[in-house]
Amino acid sequence: MPAEYTSKHGSVAKAPAELFMLFTDMRNFVQMLPEDKRETVQADYDTLAVTVQGFHVGIRVLDRTPYSRIEFKDDGAPFHFNVVLHFDPAEDPFRTDFWIEVSADLNFMMKMMLGSKIKEGLDKVVDALENPAGIDLENLKF
Repeated sequence: MPAEYTSKHGSVAKAPAELFMLFTDMRNFVQMLPEDKRETVQADYDTLAVTVQGFHVGIRVLDRTPYSRIEFKDDGAPFHFNVVLHFDPAEDPFRTDFWIEVSADLNFMMKMMLGSKIKEGLDKVVDALENPAGIDLENLKF
């Protein structure tokens, strides 16, 4: 049975359509990385591949539902996983209720070692989008 992880919800200062467009092109993920980390990442519109500590991890867009969700799946990784980004309208039409769901086929040992780190990482992504110090959301290309 896959392990399920859900980030906290965050209010991002972009309309759902604007925020969705930032994530629809995988090349934008590379632009969000620090300069010294970009050389290990390869990306095109639908895929992203990176080698981290000797492990190759690939991810591919599985589905784009305009302005509300983007689903990704593994594309060459040590384990199978799916990631869903949610872009829900907030009360303020210029903000988005953003959250992330991850489903991963992890064995017991990996769940014990990575479970809390996955949840922390998802929450950090939401925090970074809520308070984008260092991420220039205005100048990302899409």
